[in-house]
Amino acid sequence: MDAQTLDSLAEMICGAGPVYRTGSDLTRFFQRVGFTNFRHDGSTRKWWTLNVLEQLTERNLRAVILRLADPREYRGNQDQVNQAISSLNGILMVEGLRVELEGIRPVIKEITPQLIQVQEEPELKPLPPPDFLNLKLESGLGEILANRWAEAQRCLNAGAYLAATIIMGSMLEGMLLAVLQQFPRESNECKTAPCDPKNGKVKYFADWSPSDMINVAHEAGWLDLDVKKFSHALREFRNLIHPYQQMLTKSFPDKDTCEISWLVVQAAANDLAKKLK
Repeated sequence: MDAQTLDSLAEMICGAGPVYRTGSDLTRFFQRVGFTNFRHDGSTRKWWTLNVLEQLTERNLRAVILRLADPREYRGNQDQVNQAISSLNGILMVEGLRVELEGIRPVIKEITPQLIQVQEEPELKPLPPPDFLNLKLESGLGEILANRWAEAQRCLNAGAYLAATIIMGSMLEGMLLAVLQQFPRESNECKTAPCDPKNGKVKYFADWSPSDMINVAHEAGWLDLDVKKFSHALREFRNLIHPYQQMLTKSFPDKDTCEISWLVVQAAANDLAKKLK
């Protein structure tokens, strides 16, 4: 086998696979394969293991591979067995070999040597929009939120991830403000409602920050704790609308940021809908 293949097998035996093996574990592993003349000497595990593999014949190397795929090596743990076989096949593909289980017995089959197929990152599909029009929001707001959801998707498709994230943050703020205005007494009675330091009175809703809205919505029982925490994270990304804030935080939203933001807006809409309906 190629030197690089042996190197990868050594890494897997030592711990890159489903099981981490100490020096004494390595000795016992090779004993289970059937080799009693290899005893770890305290040196670096990978280099010692690689040295052992380099001494083996092709037939004995296959015995090592079969042991690595043997369910008994993992005490029947199916997840570990599947991980081991997947890792082995990734290593052996260029050698024209493949490991499969026949029942619980691993076998090595010859295949046409091939490269590892790198899966393309799946396209980020839009989530179905929340039913903004049925949230009993004030007239016209539901339509605006629905349009912004569609606009955020257009930004995402164009690779404008910062713009998409900012729009989603604005949608969250819009929904929260709408609920506050529908239930002013409950909102103002919350301990987290912001007060004017000059007179001690609760501020007008127009002067509340997005952080205030999120905290009050959670205290009032309109947002679950997990949604509250993720909403604060989205709020911070929404603040990137200010270039100086982006410069200070060195934050650059990407597709993953947008995917998470979709879920936050969706979850917040689901929670708030329970209060509005």
